[in-house]
Amino acid sequence: MYKLTRTLPKEELFGLTSQMRRSAVSVPANIAEGFKRRGRPDKARHMNIAQGSHEELRYYFLLCGDLQYLPAGTGAVEIEEVARLLGAYAQTLLRSRDS
Repeated sequence: MYKLTRTLPKEELFGLTSQMRRSAVSVPANIAEGFKRRGRPDKARHMNIAQGSHEELRYYFLLCGDLQYLPAGTGAVEIEEVARLLGAYAQTLLRSRDS
């Protein structure tokens, strides 16, 4: 993400560039924090926070395409794969709690 955001206009350094980096870092940070939590509900809550940060990042990619800062569709495959993985893990946590 850092390499990609270096290509954004310099006037976006404290705006879009910063937000994209923060949301991208937040995804694995929340997964890691949730991993160490003892209860499934707390693990699921952190996974949901990671999903929220991921959706925020997805929007920033769309915005970059709309503003023509990046080619349309940049990162789309990776964004969808991470969404699928996060969703599957969150569902596993929630199903296990209901069992």
